[in-house]
Amino acid sequence: TSVINTNIQNRSPKPGPAAQEQELGFFLETGLQRAHVLYFKNGNLTRGVGRFREILRAVETRTTQNLRMTIARQLAEILLRGMCEQSYWNPLEDPPHQSPLDDPLRKGSNTKNYALSRRPRVYTGENIFCPQENTEEALLLLLISESMANRDAVLSRIPEHKNDRIISLQSASVVYDLLTIALGRRGQYEMLSECLERAMKFAFEEFHLWYQFALSLMAAGKSARAVKVLKECIRLKPDDATIPLLAAKLCMGSLHWLEEAERFAKTVVDLGDKTSEFKAKGYLALGLTYSLQATDASLRGMQEVLQRRALLAFQRAHSLSPTDHLAAFYLALQLAISRQIPEALGYVRQALQLQGDDANSLHLLALLLSAQKHYHDALNIIDMALSEYPENFILLFTKVKLESLCRGPDEALLTCKHMLQIWKSCYNLTNPSDSGRGSSLLDRAIADRRQLNTITLPDFSDPETGSVHATSIAASRVEQALSEVASSLQSSAPKQGPLHPWMTLAQIWLHAAEVYIGIGKPAEATACTQEAANLFPMSHNVLYMRGQVAELRGNIDEAKRWYEEALSISPTHVKSMQRLVSWPRKL
Repeated sequence: TSVINTNIQNRSPKPGPAAQEQELGFFLETGLQRAHVLYFKNGNLTRGVGRFREILRAVETRTTQNLRMTIARQLAEILLRGMCEQSYWNPLEDPPHQSPLDDPLRKGSNTKNYALSRRPRVYTGENIFCPQENTEEALLLLLISESMANRDAVLSRIPEHKNDRIISLQSASVVYDLLTIALGRRGQYEMLSECLERAMKFAFEEFHLWYQFALSLMAAGKSARAVKVLKECIRLKPDDATIPLLAAKLCMGSLHWLEEAERFAKTVVDLGDKTSEFKAKGYLALGLTYSLQATDASLRGMQEVLQRRALLAFQRAHSLSPTDHLAAFYLALQLAISRQIPEALGYVRQALQLQGDDANSLHLLALLLSAQKHYHDALNIIDMALSEYPENFILLFTKVKLESLCRGPDEALLTCKHMLQIWKSCYNLTNPSDSGRGSSLLDRAIADRRQLNTITLPDFSDPETGSVHATSIAASRVEQALSEVASSLQSSAPKQGPLHPWMTLAQIWLHAAEVYIGIGKPAEATACTQEAANLFPMSHNVLYMRGQVAELRGNIDEAKRWYEEALSISPTHVKSMQRLVSWPRKL
């Protein structure tokens, strides 16, 4: 491997004469490293790994610290790159006599067995940790190497220590790169970001470590910090357009920093003069920013201005990159938002010609067809898309609405039942002790819901879905505060783990409730709404559905109260406002 053959010698991690007196001689240290390389060159990976482990299990001395760090790093790379879980054996087991890791044609050639007359003293005891798989052992080795690299870091900027500082940085960078591989495989991005934060002591004017840190923060969901780190990356590498593009993406996401996103997008556009392939991406990001700003604008005039800016930006992106299906898709989406349905149909068909299996383009095509009241054609498009993406819940939600119009409520309810089955198989979060409340026509798929009351519920059926609005963020915070009160009354602990599955499950129940309301069955609709309320009791969507059920029962005053409660949480919830103004005389 590349690390084994490296010529980096950790000669002086800490500058100073005292450290020099306690180190191995250059030739002795090199010989100890190269002796084990012969096993790998001769195709005997099993014995080479065994010898590495023998050295690492020996009691540590100050003299061998540099050698131990190098060997730990090399063994970690072998475990990550050259050994799978099936061929792994732990350090306390005897190595296999025949291993797929070894080369049988070269294993026996030029190989001699050497035994030391005096065995080294090794660590012993009852509570010594022993890894049980290759990634676990590699992670242990790398964390030890990281600790040693941080302990022996050379941070002095004086010219006399320049070479020692470069060696220290190179050694630490290799360790952190391998940690990125090991922790990335396990999805442990939180831990990875913490490790790379410790690497910042080496990171003065070092772009690679800053960029790795930013990416780890992104993966760990720490978007606000990631944007700040990306700003430093932009300073270190101002000609790289991918960095402001990533920052713009983060700002347009959960952060909803649209002004920041606009600045980053304009930076990408400006850099596009030097790198033309990114200019179209910059206009695409700029168009998305304007479109989101238009959604948040409260004045009609400002909405129209921002929508025109978004449309011009998407048109510019499409003209610069006519073969990019995303440019055609977002142009079609913006035209659809502007109610230019025929033009939007033309561009979404272009997007599908460029990328025929794109789920978003197929979904948009179905929505545009349904806007023209071609419901059967739209349903056929959804069925075709689901043949490629059978577990796409957004497509399935649209299918429920179209089936209610084209094939009747029974087919729509069967689709809801099918969604619950998919949810079970995808997330495996079912609760065998469920009480059994809810619609008798749907299989039980509710897990332990008591702890889910602190999460906001998005509206997948809202035509404005697809962007995060400032008003919806405010509503989410209100929902969270109210749900925390409900949670405390129920004496429940916060739910651990990903939240998206529970949001999806609640939406399945709300869609089923909507179907039952459409066919005039308030009891079943109430049961389905209650299942969603058990997950998100203070969601404005759940409160709106309660109002729909009350209206179906003829309880006008109760329905009004539910709609007003929904609006108190989300003041821009259009459906609640429409119901309140649709029958003022009754109220």
